[in-house]
Amino acid sequence: MKDKLIIFDTTLRDGEQSPGASMTRDEKVRIGKALERMKVDVIEAGFPAASVGDFEAVQAVANAVKDSTVCGLSRALDKDIDRAGEALNGANSSRIHTFIATSPIHMQMKLKMQPEQVIEYAVKAVKRARRYTDNVEFSPEDAGRSEEDFLCRILEAVIDAGATTLNIPDTVGYSVPQQFGATIANLINRIPNSDKAIFSVHCHNDLGLAVANSLAAVINGARQVECTINGLGERAGNASLEEVVMAVRTRQDVFSCQTSLDTREILTCSKLVSSITGFPVQPNKAIVGANAFAHESGIHQDGVLKNPETYEIMKAEDVGWSANRMVLGKHSGRNAFKSRMTELGHVFNSEEELNDTFYRFKQLADKKHEIFDEDLQALISEVSSDAEEEHIKLIALKVCSETGEIPSSTVTIRIHDEELTGSSEGSGAVDASLKAIESLVKSNATLELYSVNSITNGTDAQGEVTVRLEQKGRIVNGQGADTDIVIASAKAYINAVSKLQTPEQRKHPQKGDV
Repeated sequence: MKDKLIIFDTTLRDGEQSPGASMTRDEKVRIGKALERMKVDVIEAGFPAASVGDFEAVQAVANAVKDSTVCGLSRALDKDIDRAGEALNGANSSRIHTFIATSPIHMQMKLKMQPEQVIEYAVKAVKRARRYTDNVEFSPEDAGRSEEDFLCRILEAVIDAGATTLNIPDTVGYSVPQQFGATIANLINRIPNSDKAIFSVHCHNDLGLAVANSLAAVINGARQVECTINGLGERAGNASLEEVVMAVRTRQDVFSCQTSLDTREILTCSKLVSSITGFPVQPNKAIVGANAFAHESGIHQDGVLKNPETYEIMKAEDVGWSANRMVLGKHSGRNAFKSRMTELGHVFNSEEELNDTFYRFKQLADKKHEIFDEDLQALISEVSSDAEEEHIKLIALKVCSETGEIPSSTVTIRIHDEELTGSSEGSGAVDASLKAIESLVKSNATLELYSVNSITNGTDAQGEVTVRLEQKGRIVNGQGADTDIVIASAKAYINAVSKLQTPEQRKHPQKGDV
């Protein structure tokens, strides 16, 4: 029997720290349920002490997820740990993940603590976390730049205090595989009680080495990898879950461990996270990119037709590419629609929500012949956004764009119960429409990102637009989807402005990051 490699997904916590990737409570639950269907072992749902919104999101995921362990992050502070324990109270299986910095520069400049004080805080934190759960993880923040002797001391102490998982983070993405793998091997060999805990790694991708470092650690004895869907995360991101999992699965001749994930759910989960966060997946992204299993070269095509293994080391269907492709149209009934939505992991909270979503589905089916799962995911996101931000709504939009003339747009929106109409000119139909909306909402926000993606193939495909706005230091994403890209852009801008007008409950949690 091979060892089990535990997959610890931190999309909902570290992934959310990507600027503009903030998720609502309901969106976190949707992603949490998708991770559960994929059989992810541990889901880090957030940082409960960061804000009321973060606490409620972790609590909601803990109550919704039944088969995976739900984890909450906390600094090595009593108030953080108590807040995490409270948020996780409803979980079938819970874990508290506590951390403190251990590198000389962090201890000196940030914590202003002596090494002995840091050990004292770490031990105290682990013991307090054990009051709430016997599943406690400890991370020495910035372990990649910490002194090995000190790491051995503090890790030995927290194991004695009751830590069951030791996570070694490469917080700033500074490590390289050979060195990082050797560090993991040395820690396991040097710490006297290392056999009483599982060693884990959490690698950042600043040098593009997060997956390579994680896999080097696994070869050297780590049995948990912390990762995110699509490699989402702050700065250059984290180790990509799909790449780690498929590397281990594909190269069983190299790895003496295996995961228990249902890899057929990878693609669906990737698309869901991309849709909710507004971070598109690049076409050449390994495993989940649109070109991951595409062959342009004639030589490659000939080889694949004769035997797929000539140029494909994995089966596309093993990660979800050929599964659940299509299948609803304008003649599809309510029951078929509801059944497919359930298969995609969306449970309607009320008959009213089902009716509303089905009505929008029928409207979409009148515009495009075939409705794919990606279209349905976009519908879910649109309904969820409207439910949360319904004080601004697009009523009508008319654009005029012709060769040699300045494009113009007239937009009517409803703000609460009042309808307002505004017009503007712009460099194009989209520019004119967004300026017309801004003339009505007067957000004075800065447009930091405008991104367009095609949800499916074909000229009748829905365009999915992501707009990122910044207002006085606050960053929000807005999404909109429609077969008309101008309307999708207007929806996305309105969605973002609506979020800016909602009091911010959630803040980026980290004063220090693992």
